[in-house]
Amino acid sequence: MAFVVTDNCIKCKYTDCVEVCPVDCFYEGPNFLVIDPDECIDCALCEPECPAEAIFSEDELPEDQVQFVEINADLAAKWDNITEKKDPLPDAAEWDGKPNKLQYLER
Repeated sequence: MAFVVTDNCIKCKYTDCVEVCPVDCFYEGPNFLVIDPDECIDCALCEPECPAEAIFSEDELPEDQVQFVEINADLAAKWDNITEKKDPLPDAAEWDGKPNKLQYLER
């Protein structure tokens, strides 16, 4: 079981979650973060740290976010590891909470 970064992270990319991850399983793309499911130890430390509430346990994933299990796994294999907190994207506050952001995901 792993945690999954979902739709609301797109165009926000808050990195508070990265700071608390004991196994450094976050990977960074241009406007989104993902969790490597093979590295995640299911510690749950990241979930409450996400200001955008975009991280879910795989077994509590909303039905409309299931596609993000595969997206996290695919992109974690391609993107660079991130281990330190960075500033969110400049317009993160404007994008936080907007629905259906998958179309804006930059791979």
